Amino acid sequence: MNIEKVNIGEKLGLFSDHWNPRIVGELNGQLLKLVKFQGDFIWHKHDHEDEMFLVIKGKFKIELREKTIELNPGEFVIIPKGVEHKPSSVEESHVLLFEPASTLNTGNIKNERTREKLESI
Repeated sequence: MNIEKVNIGEKLGLFSDHWNPRIVGELNGQLLKLVKFQGDFIWHKHDHEDEMFLVIKGKFKIELREKTIELNPGEFVIIPKGVEHKPSSVEESHVLLFEPASTLNTGNIKNERTREKLESI
């Protein structure tokens, strides 16, 4: 068994593209993923999975049908399964996602932004 610490800043330095999550850890069927946001994502929902977004750097918003939640570094939000949402960020934001391994980044929508196989870094 090889137990090592993870440096989030170092992992974020390994990629520069947006909306393409990378796996940085696993526990109990859940994945920790790092992703960089910039611009608008798509409206989507996850029928069977809750999803947590923790802001590491920058700021972004999660649009819900009834309100918008703005997040700053050190803040997180949990989006319950079945809730439509759309992340967006004017500036580049670095985000840690915590969600079940079965979670598809575009939820119920499949398009050019869908990432079915994620890279582990």
